[in-house]
Amino acid sequence: MAAVLGIFPGKEELMSDYQTRSIPAGRDELAMDPGLRKFMLGVYQKMGLGLVWSAVLAYVIGTVPAVTSVVLAPPVIYLVQWGPLVILMGSSFFMRNASPAASGLLYWSIVTLMGAGLGVWVFIAANAISAETVTGRTLTVTFDGMAKAFLLTAAAFGALSLYGYTSKRSLSGLHSFMIMATFGLVAISLLNFFLFKSPMLEIIMQVVTLGVFALLVATQTNQLRESYYYLANDQRGQAVATNVGALNLYIAFVTIFQMLLSLMSSRD
Repeated sequence: MAAVLGIFPGKEELMSDYQTRSIPAGRDELAMDPGLRKFMLGVYQKMGLGLVWSAVLAYVIGTVPAVTSVVLAPPVIYLVQWGPLVILMGSSFFMRNASPAASGLLYWSIVTLMGAGLGVWVFIAANAISAETVTGRTLTVTFDGMAKAFLLTAAAFGALSLYGYTSKRSLSGLHSFMIMATFGLVAISLLNFFLFKSPMLEIIMQVVTLGVFALLVATQTNQLRESYYYLANDQRGQAVATNVGALNLYIAFVTIFQMLLSLMSSRD
């Protein structure tokens, strides 16, 4: 689900494309930069709006029978399940030089599809039923459990993002490694989904995914901070960076939330 992380150009590309300026070395200097604060606030605001829209979609899809019967049934459910991954993989090839409008469309398309997918959790909780994963694990989801998972995710996200923002050093090396790990996780998860169907491997992969995406929150925030200075006063570049940054952080947040909820809801 994180193929889009490769869309945003690296520091070398940004330095060649945009006028650069020096990056403050101290935390105090970073905290006093109004432009950086405005830029990061824009990213978090867009991400927050995406989460609100996802929650509204999930609730409607999970609690309104007429909508549930359409969205959570074939063929629409396949679009909801696999659409984000297909779009993200395609965007990594076809949106190398994305415009603000195109990156915004990408953001809201993914948010809408992933929000619809969260409707499955709401449906299970609203109907007080148990669900079985493709590997045979039984999940019992409640609204109380969803609230706990969300609060844990929000707390972890806030702490990790703050670390990435205030860190005095670049986390680009760790970020690249986490991206590679993400592709590996996707590949192994697909193999387990279609071939192995191992409950134990599913749990292990969810725990590893938690760790990887937790680190991604910190490294993505760190990369956003540095990209702001390489983009300098380029409004178009910053608009694209806001959309892509919000999307990356949104995906990380929702992934962590779903992994926590799945592990907390497991009856095995």
